[in-house]
Amino acid sequence: MPVGSVHNPLRVAVIGSGPAGFYAAEYLLAQDGLHVEVDMFDRLPTPFGLVRAGVAPDHPKIKSVTRVYDKVAARPGFRFRGNVEFGSHLAHEDLLEYFHAVIYCVGARSERRMGIPREYLPGSHGASDFVGWYNAGPDQRNLTFNLDGQRAVVVGNGNVAIDVARILLLPPAELAQTDIAGHALRALSVSKVREVVILGRRGPAQAAFTYRELKELSERDDIDVIVNPADVTLDPHSSFDNERNPDRGRDQVLGLLRDLAARGDRGNDRRLVLRFLTSPVAIEGREYVEGVEVVRNALYRDADGAMRARATDALEVIPADLVFRAIGYQGVGLPGVPFDPITATIPNDRGRVIDPLDGRPRRGEYVAGWIKRGPTGIIGTNKSDARESVDVLFADLRADRLRHDVLPARVFERFLGERQAEVVSFADWEYLDARERAKGEELGRPRLKFARVESMLRALRERGKSDP
Repeated sequence: MPVGSVHNPLRVAVIGSGPAGFYAAEYLLAQDGLHVEVDMFDRLPTPFGLVRAGVAPDHPKIKSVTRVYDKVAARPGFRFRGNVEFGSHLAHEDLLEYFHAVIYCVGARSERRMGIPREYLPGSHGASDFVGWYNAGPDQRNLTFNLDGQRAVVVGNGNVAIDVARILLLPPAELAQTDIAGHALRALSVSKVREVVILGRRGPAQAAFTYRELKELSERDDIDVIVNPADVTLDPHSSFDNERNPDRGRDQVLGLLRDLAARGDRGNDRRLVLRFLTSPVAIEGREYVEGVEVVRNALYRDADGAMRARATDALEVIPADLVFRAIGYQGVGLPGVPFDPITATIPNDRGRVIDPLDGRPRRGEYVAGWIKRGPTGIIGTNKSDARESVDVLFADLRADRLRHDVLPARVFERFLGERQAEVVSFADWEYLDARERAKGEELGRPRLKFARVESMLRALRERGKSDP
């Protein structure tokens, strides 16, 4: 790949250090015969995005993907710059002065709303807040959840909903063997929640959770998974779709749901109740959550052939003290960067950022991950997604469409130091990582996470004073 001296080295800024960011960095740094330097920025001192802050603590195998990211970080030309916030310490214009290209990989930080009355009552929360809270997310560290009631309702039936239910229902002794946040473990240890009701607006054939997630709970002897036999009888539309478009994963889920419906209630103290064709219409209560009013739905096929849920006249109230909405994440706009509020993504063509004013690609600006395609797929989905974005970046390099006159790296170092005096390097993160593991080992746990940015920075400032 011939490249002129103006791009030697090719300097690329990656905004966000989740899976999409690391896969983009991996492909950028793997080009033979091309000197590439990658500066990865994250507003938190810790890397890995939702792998650290979103994966349930009792699923450590999923988190092992960070070993791949560690290898990327060890490659020549890679620099992690944590505790640097885009839009605060760095502006869009700054990046264009110092880098030939920028890849935005900021994920989807916000959460969809239900749009129902009294959604904001105390006791009604976004599932992502709860997930961040039990994963020691600094943004959620000071949140509180009312765990004094016996029933919680989760709206949405994807894997996040299953994760929330499982964490609420697992025995504290089991949670104590994970890297769950210390404050969350203390609160959940005295929780009185014994039943979680998951609401799916469509039928079992449209359930978004995976077979593996449901099977894990179904195999437990101490938690009942309750399914109404009437709910697993497919409507004509779903039956037709199943016959016309076979899907092994969906068939596995349906088979397991039928088995659970037949098994019934075994009398356990802890219960997960799966309800389908049910949507919330209002939160009940005056000063705090006291229940959820729900409506029974019927399925129909819209003009595009998609299965939709339509409300019937059947209403009921499910008493509950805690409600979580797990109906999807959505992206948030970045200062100076185009944003489509309808799709909650950065408008792009195969990863090239598109200027909405003229419909043309913005020079040297790219996007990958959820902020590119929306919050879909698993961790591995970001691999091919990031590769596509990097491929078009290199195509633009060959066509001489990247930025030229960028300021030297040494100038950027001085500039960034003036904007943020406490930039966290990957070596700094490795020190924090070792501290978390050591503190966890003292308690017989995999790690004890830092939950406050200030605590992390204080540990780095004091490094060497007490360490051998």
